[in-house]
Amino acid sequence: MADQISVTLPDGSSKGLPAGATTADLAASIGRSLAKAAVAGVVNGHEVDLTAPLPDGAEVSVITDTSEEGRAVLRHSTSHVMAQAVLQLWPGAKFAIGPPVKDGFYYDFELPDGQHFTDEDLERIEARMREIVAEDQPFVREEHSVDEGLELFADQPFKVEIIHGVREADTADTGDMAATEGAEAGVVSAYRNTDRFVDLCRGPHVPSTKRLGHFKLLNLAAAYWRGDEKRPQLQRVYGTAWESKAQLDEHLWRLEEAKKRDHRKLGEELDLFAFDPDVGRGLPLWLPKGTVIRDELEAWARETERRWGYQRVVTPHIARGALFRTSGHLPYYQEDLYAPIDIDGDDYYLKPMNCPHHHMVFKARAHSYRELPLRYAEYGNVYRYEKSGALFGLMRARGFTQNDAHIYCSKADAKEEFLAVMRLHAYYYEALGIDDFHMVLALKDPKNTEKYHGDDDMWEEAERLTRDAMEESGIPYVEELGGAAHYGPKVDFIIRSAIGREFAASTNQLDLYMPERFDLRFTNAHGVQEHPAVIHRAPLGSHERFVGFLLEHYAGNFPTWLAPVQVQVLPVAADHREYARGVVDRLFDDGYRVELVEADEPLGARIRHGKLQKVPYILVVGGQDIEGGTVGVNHRGDERPDRDVPIDEFIERLRAEVATKARW
Repeated sequence: MADQISVTLPDGSSKGLPAGATTADLAASIGRSLAKAAVAGVVNGHEVDLTAPLPDGAEVSVITDTSEEGRAVLRHSTSHVMAQAVLQLWPGAKFAIGPPVKDGFYYDFELPDGQHFTDEDLERIEARMREIVAEDQPFVREEHSVDEGLELFADQPFKVEIIHGVREADTADTGDMAATEGAEAGVVSAYRNTDRFVDLCRGPHVPSTKRLGHFKLLNLAAAYWRGDEKRPQLQRVYGTAWESKAQLDEHLWRLEEAKKRDHRKLGEELDLFAFDPDVGRGLPLWLPKGTVIRDELEAWARETERRWGYQRVVTPHIARGALFRTSGHLPYYQEDLYAPIDIDGDDYYLKPMNCPHHHMVFKARAHSYRELPLRYAEYGNVYRYEKSGALFGLMRARGFTQNDAHIYCSKADAKEEFLAVMRLHAYYYEALGIDDFHMVLALKDPKNTEKYHGDDDMWEEAERLTRDAMEESGIPYVEELGGAAHYGPKVDFIIRSAIGREFAASTNQLDLYMPERFDLRFTNAHGVQEHPAVIHRAPLGSHERFVGFLLEHYAGNFPTWLAPVQVQVLPVAADHREYARGVVDRLFDDGYRVELVEADEPLGARIRHGKLQKVPYILVVGGQDIEGGTVGVNHRGDERPDRDVPIDEFIERLRAEVATKARW
């Protein structure tokens, strides 16, 4: 046996190590800081424990705790510690799966005798977890045959079911289970922390519990086993874990800030929208103040699109099923459509998207290449039957209004048109103060060809044109396999809010399939009929999702041009009402959204209420203002009001702020 092995590092260089060396040894040989940060390794494309011996000739990289992969290892290991704590505190408890998730982890349990966790129990569990961490328990990997695994977990029915899945080669389970390679060989893997706790798991894990510690248990939820409401309902405990106390504290701050900024909470407090069971789940009712925000965004988009060469169209809310069979949404998206309506013996559907209707607008008359590109825009209402569990305020609704448009152009112009779409996104986002955004290029999964329509040549051309436009835009992007639409690649714009939450704001596509499907044509310069390219775009997404995002991004403090009420005028006393009414009338006549707040409560209480309603300007007027033709200006965010401001000066300030769409 050789005394030395050689491994290849990510930069292509080679590193010699003693035979039997591990990823931990490799990290230590490179540097002390890397060894301290290391939590796992990647060997020939597979994640492994730091303590696993390295094979000669392997390609190896070190996973550090500040990477997303490293944080997942920390969180997964912490979930095991939580499971151990729960099983010790509730003898006889059954545990199911406990994977890492974005920013945290969870574990599902069934407690004995019908017991239920309480919020106070989270503190007990967390305290026991810290004792386990202090014990410096090693994570020791074991491999067993299926029969041995069944015996080892004989008292844990959920683990037994997972192991039976291994026997049936069901390696697609999304929870903790045996490593894929082991499953194919009839082997299940487990990790043991002392003789008191062992868990079925593919790994990897940190070397010992001492490597953990920066965690917090957050909340409880109910979850059906395997997501099936006919299976047992389990109790899910959520937690978060990070590589340092600073990162944990920052995340906990973001969570608290997110609670304050929750668009559902703010929407109710600010009287923007409501949901009513008699109307139906997922169908928002826009109240007057919320409708103002919708109208302002839509007016801005209409004017912007007019200047960018778009024409407005209006299409029906329903259509015959034949239209959606042509588009492929039937039967492909059957589950996402509302049930059909029988009209004169024909099935009609509420439209789930606007594109089939827009294709028929294009097809309504003949077109020459001289007319192209044609850009049809519509704020169109669409309806999708989202599952009840997926509904989430405005962010995931069943009825919504899209900032939609379809561009019909020659293939030669497709890249430049798509590039213009990306620039339009950037224009909108920058104007709204959204500085952190990127794109995701969703490509087809070559292993799942049944999902997609069209031939390989069409897909290659669509992907090439899309990628070329994205490269030229200069906007950062990443690629993702498997997320493409059934008829072509798509580009999602991901925007990040002020507290770091990411939202998929819009989906955009360069489509070479639907023009053939709908037999869309134009006459080219040679007098020959040709299929156009189609670009689907929606920079502001839907009113629902985008207003929900802006609510959280601004914490309800909309810029003055978007604010439902821009100015409140407060007379100090009843004697000042006539002057206050005159100020209100002047602002109203100039087109501003203004309210008179009568002097039927103390002035301080009225000012506080206006601030809670996040009104940009609260004007206080008294006797001195009547004499001088002035107002006292309380600007949202300023600690001290401006006294004795001439009304003309204030209106000019307001006019400039609204006209330029100033952010604050």
